[in-house]
Amino acid sequence: MPGKVAKIGTFSDWVGLFDEWRKEIGVNRDEIAEFKFDTLYGAIETEEIQFGHFKSRRKWENLRLIPTQQMRDALLNMIVYQGDTEFASVEQQRHLFETAPTDWDRRAITRVMIEEMRHGWQMCALLIEHFGYSGKVEAQKMLERRAFENKRLLGAFNVDVDNWMDFFTYTDFVDRDGKFQLQMLKYSAFAPLGRSMSYMLREEAFHMGTGNDGLRRIVEAGVIPAWLIQKYLNKWISSSYDLFGTDHSSSAHWAYVWGIKGRYDEPKNDRQADLDDLNDYN
Repeated sequence: MPGKVAKIGTFSDWVGLFDEWRKEIGVNRDEIAEFKFDTLYGAIETEEIQFGHFKSRRKWENLRLIPTQQMRDALLNMIVYQGDTEFASVEQQRHLFETAPTDWDRRAITRVMIEEMRHGWQMCALLIEHFGYSGKVEAQKMLERRAFENKRLLGAFNVDVDNWMDFFTYTDFVDRDGKFQLQMLKYSAFAPLGRSMSYMLREEAFHMGTGNDGLRRIVEAGVIPAWLIQKYLNKWISSSYDLFGTDHSSSAHWAYVWGIKGRYDEPKNDRQADLDDLNDYN
């Protein structure tokens, strides 16, 4: 599909590209092909913005309500990066179906992949519904980048997940970072983004549990030597920390000031945010 010129006029057009993408990367197996993907929205805790410069004002239901173009661009960028990681993780894990240690593990990776695809679907639905032409372009590009061509936006999502030790460590720790990122977006002043997080967070919990259970079974079996297990822990834990972002990040600073992305414990945290240390805190 990369290199094709395809204009997205509607979300249905994008779904056609999504179907092509699944076939092209080799994950359109029966269990996945039969799944009915959907856009899911949950409730948000409050209709009021919970932090930042616009705190206590009503949350924004559409882009016209967001005060500045700079804020709209930052929001679009946040959604693009989140969606890109979801599709990337499927590409990273695409070769593991046939080597699943047990039938349970095969069912688990199928569910993980379906849910990661649904998360990417959700982000693209937001882009197409709310961001006009720019959103359609970004939603299309999300299905044109490839992790195995080193084209995904974040380096950790261009690394192949080659085996099940890799997979279990990845889902235990990289998806743990994902949980924190989704939790921070749950409090977004852009209400459709906040509403998208409830189902995504529930699904992410299964991914972490899959990784944690897999690592537990490996350790209990006592077959893989400790030095090799440590190698995979070093690989993915360091990547997970990197995904939180850099110290003194201006992007994190302004995302908080503008109400786009909060702290993971925002409703319970009554301390004033240290805007220069948000990534380290989270």
